[in-house]
Amino acid sequence: MIEILFEDAYCIVVHKPNNVLVHHSYYSRNIKDDSLLQLLRKQFVDSNFYPVHRLDRKTSGIILLAKDKTYVSKFQDLFTSDAIQKKYYAVVRGFCDETGTIDSRVKNPDTGVYKDALTGYKTVSQITLNIPVKPYETSRYSVLEFEPKTGRMHQLRKHANKIAHPIIGDHKYGNRHHNQMFETNFGLDYLFLHAHSLSFTHPFTNQDLVITKKTPSFWNTFFNSVNWEVKL
Repeated sequence: MIEILFEDAYCIVVHKPNNVLVHHSYYSRNIKDDSLLQLLRKQFVDSNFYPVHRLDRKTSGIILLAKDKTYVSKFQDLFTSDAIQKKYYAVVRGFCDETGTIDSRVKNPDTGVYKDALTGYKTVSQITLNIPVKPYETSRYSVLEFEPKTGRMHQLRKHANKIAHPIIGDHKYGNRHHNQMFETNFGLDYLFLHAHSLSFTHPFTNQDLVITKKTPSFWNTFFNSVNWEVKL
């Protein structure tokens, strides 16, 4: 059952589990599992929902959907006018600066067009593990809080790779040696990227909303396995 984080007459905010598509498309035609929209239709019989933004299939976390097509543009305006604050958590390879900004254009994989993309980040916690990952005898990781200022496809995954701190479990833009280490040592083959919060003023009711969702349980599986105390 999909967890509902907020609901009113105009929208619904839910937690999308990792490895669940928001909706099927031509590019995902070989994936037979139910999409988020299909799961919601089963949960709310005879109801339709319209995604206002998107999350990658392997990204978990908060997603906002409108209850009527005519409401979508009002909510999308929040994103295009930078009137909504999004925060993500990620586990990445290596030690990062305390804070930073990534300003690097991102290519849309569907259209081939490059667009400006901007991401702020800050380091939440760091750890060194006595587990070798080629070519080093130890391995280092950071938990980052990302705040994307734009909403390009795969932006956070590409930007993390751009600064040489790829997200763990990212098989497209990540580091295969670190991904394999997580699979071998912890049995975890998941993308460690989670949409943690949305903050905005409701465009219809003017209600100020701050909606949060904790990271999935497999994050704690990893943290507990290495005795890493992280406050998220």
